[in-house]
Amino acid sequence: MHIDLPEKRYYKIGEVAKAFDVNTSLIRFWEKEFDIIKPKKNAKGNRLFTADDIRNFKLIFNLVKERGFTLEGAKQKLKKNPDSTIHNHEIISRLESVKAELIKIKNQL
Repeated sequence: MHIDLPEKRYYKIGEVAKAFDVNTSLIRFWEKEFDIIKPKKNAKGNRLFTADDIRNFKLIFNLVKERGFTLEGAKQKLKKNPDSTIHNHEIISRLESVKAELIKIKNQL
């Protein structure tokens, strides 16, 4: 899954929800359910997500939405082997981006 977000220090909840094509309520729910997501809050109380939070959302999105894990199953997977799960997801993401780039090149030929 490729998320189209500009590179910046903090992302608002609306930007994150739009990038993942989900409701903001799901973002807030996952924030409560998963300990790896820890947004900062400004003086108004608005959530500000970092690039690390976005990577964690990608991982959770992959486990829950794409691979069909339950929330409990995703939590166990992340607790059981967090480093290998994150590493495997990063490899898959890179391969998907390479595949997309190759398809783009093929279509230009």
